[in-house]
Amino acid sequence: MEHTNSYYLNSQSMRESNARSYPRKIPIAITHAQGVMIKDADGKSYIDCLAGAGTLALGHNHPVMVEAIHNTINSGLPLHTLDLTTPLKEQFVEELLSSLPYEFASRAKIQFCGPSGADAVEAAVKLVKTATGRRGMMSFHGGYHGMTNGALSLTGNLNPKSKVAGLMPDVQFMPYPYAYRCPFGIGEQGHKISSRYIDHVLSDPESGCLKPAGMIMELVQGEGGVIPAPIEWVRNIREVATRQDVPLIIDEVQTGLGRTGKLYALEHAGIMPDVVVLSKAIGGSLPLAVIVYDERLDSWEPGAHAGTFRGHQLGMATGLATIRFVRENRLEEHAEVMGSYFKRKLEAIQVSTSCIGEVRGLGLMLGAEIVNKDVAPDQLGSYIAYPELAKRIQLECVKRGLIVELGGRHGSVVRFLPPLIITEEHVEQICERFHDAVLEAEAVVMSKPQEVLT
Repeated sequence: MEHTNSYYLNSQSMRESNARSYPRKIPIAITHAQGVMIKDADGKSYIDCLAGAGTLALGHNHPVMVEAIHNTINSGLPLHTLDLTTPLKEQFVEELLSSLPYEFASRAKIQFCGPSGADAVEAAVKLVKTATGRRGMMSFHGGYHGMTNGALSLTGNLNPKSKVAGLMPDVQFMPYPYAYRCPFGIGEQGHKISSRYIDHVLSDPESGCLKPAGMIMELVQGEGGVIPAPIEWVRNIREVATRQDVPLIIDEVQTGLGRTGKLYALEHAGIMPDVVVLSKAIGGSLPLAVIVYDERLDSWEPGAHAGTFRGHQLGMATGLATIRFVRENRLEEHAEVMGSYFKRKLEAIQVSTSCIGEVRGLGLMLGAEIVNKDVAPDQLGSYIAYPELAKRIQLECVKRGLIVELGGRHGSVVRFLPPLIITEEHVEQICERFHDAVLEAEAVVMSKPQEVLT
């Protein structure tokens, strides 16, 4: 017997935790998926611009993923090995390290973690605390590093933190460059004040902030609103961290493996990190997370960090296949080309509508900030966020067969994270549906603002 979306959603609401989130905004049950397309239990098709929050670099059920799974199962290799090695694991490590900048990879060590990016963040924190003997951490406004206790402590969003007592202490948050909503009120040049301020905090004996064990940051904030860090700022922060002897952790969980138009976002600025956190795309659609770090930090004792599922062989198989496919087909270059085209199309929609304050991003990691232009802008010409309208736009997108996510301040940024394999035709279809959704949402808000979310 075939069931409808309503059947599955009702069952889910009765049985699953109240913490479930995506089904509240995207009320479907997925029954089939291939490439950039998914189909729900009612038989409706959608273009997937969420792609597992960036996990599905090659889209759904890509042939090389399916082949990797079948070959591994049929090979007789174990599917789980803790941290015992296998030929498959050796191949994965070799492929992953060779995909990273040689200057970094040539002196790097790798630690397999639990299967999520948050697990890897926790491992990175333990690593730098162990190596430096210090207790604090430095993070950034708008950053997102996961929902486990320590990772949440490093995350900027206040809502989930407000309900949890006893988060990791001694976390200091620094200003991240966000020109549209510049914390210093000066726009594009705000990043210079940010890096100068961070240097001052780390060097001033009266700053009140003890030198941290490490500094963690995203080079494009994803959940924080698709905010790329200026290259000059990234280089300045790298220089400050080196001079102040603070290990720099780059969180590439969402940006890694071609997403931003480079294999890794750190390549845009040409910096060398002390630690890189990787998950999502490197598992090729299956759970896998690692940290790769400078060997000088490798002061852990045997067993100092563990995790039962750090030996997930199927994830290594699909991860190996994905990294190889991305590199052999130069999908990072394809992401740059498609991302530029996509961004131009979104900017055209911005001009023809009245609620998009800014379009931004790198590669195929793009966002459109939804604002209320009926309220006077600030001194920078930036308008206040309009989360209610953003929610309505997301709903109208779903109605039109387009899956997008929201993020950013007040959940007012429409985010686009399609698979790296999208074509110009896909981009045109996405933008056509998004444009129609924005126009419809604006019309509803203007005529019946009380019905924005209905």
